[in-house]
Amino acid sequence: MAPQQRPGRSRRRLACVAATVVASAALASGPGFAAGAGAARSADPPAPAPTAAVEPKKDVPAFGAYLDYGSRGVARIAELSRWLGGAELRVGHTYLPGDRWSNIEGAPDFLESWANWRRERADRMFVLNVPMLERNEERVSDAHVRLLLRQGAAGVFDHHFRRLAERLVALKVPDTVIVPGWEMNGITYTHRCGPDPQAWKKYWNRIVTTMRSVPGQEFRFDFTPTRGRDAIPWTQCYPGDDTVDIIGMDSYDQPRGMSFDEQVKEPYGLQEHVDFAKAHGKPISYPEWGLFRNGDNAEYMRRMLAWMDEHKPLYNTLTDYCPHGVWQCEDNPRSSEVYRSVLFGRTDEPEPSPTPTPVEPTTPPNCSPLDLGDWVEYWLGGKLCLRFDWYSRNW
Repeated sequence: MAPQQRPGRSRRRLACVAATVVASAALASGPGFAAGAGAARSADPPAPAPTAAVEPKKDVPAFGAYLDYGSRGVARIAELSRWLGGAELRVGHTYLPGDRWSNIEGAPDFLESWANWRRERADRMFVLNVPMLERNEERVSDAHVRLLLRQGAAGVFDHHFRRLAERLVALKVPDTVIVPGWEMNGITYTHRCGPDPQAWKKYWNRIVTTMRSVPGQEFRFDFTPTRGRDAIPWTQCYPGDDTVDIIGMDSYDQPRGMSFDEQVKEPYGLQEHVDFAKAHGKPISYPEWGLFRNGDNAEYMRRMLAWMDEHKPLYNTLTDYCPHGVWQCEDNPRSSEVYRSVLFGRTDEPEPSPTPTPVEPTTPPNCSPLDLGDWVEYWLGGKLCLRFDWYSRNW
């Protein structure tokens, strides 16, 4: 399909980490924010009846939502869980600011709240999108991007990624899922692949090799293009199986008028993503997905949730702010109702085994129990029984 560019997102236009407080305050007062823990919005669909709750399933994909890039995003995970009837949001997802290298290195005070959340439970997953270049949203020319990619491929920027890896290990989140250079097949970011795919792949491999060299790390690296062809087929950017652990896809409901079936079948679409990952022996993921060009599209929401239940990605995180989301955005009430009803009360715990019915002891026919006292019966292991037909059986 034709190259597409989504609007710039507030989380990715951070001047510096010092702006976190201002940006968070703005988001808190924005459309659809659920004020207070578990507070229902005026447009919320009613909570599903207990009979409508999804029964626990085996192999339920781990899921979460992007709720804010900073500590407010961490707090909102619990609030969204309550709105979903206690559903387990096992995935926390955020983005490092791409304005300057010092922020791409991961300031400890930025990462600390996410690390604390991750460490609270062993089954949680922390997903961190990492820009591959600074000035990541400043419309850098293709010629300059090409130069930067070649510098990266030559190792000029290795020390920034080593520093990030050391910080994540020091924060005791060495199993973080790293998503470097997401949506590289588009034109939005400086870390795009199109200007020099060969240099981009070499640079990716250097980043992964550098981060894996840090003692104590257990990182998994998620190669995540945007759905469809965009500016360049994403398969041309794939850096190789040795440095990719997960093959992800950012998939929004776009372009206008495209049905879900078309999103599945289009070149480099949802089906090709699944097939490509299977051919390379990799799990899939959906780090970003949600509504977009087709508005409040309940059919898309229903079909995308069913697609993920069928294909079982390692994880998925809904982008939950307008126009993409369903909890912090009141513009999508029909899709919100679908999302809530499907995921309400969902956990990934196995179904409990039925409690065995105790078997009552039975007395054999033609038999009379003897009362020998508790102490004797304790050592005998039960009561003795004297059969009425003992005489006839011996004569």
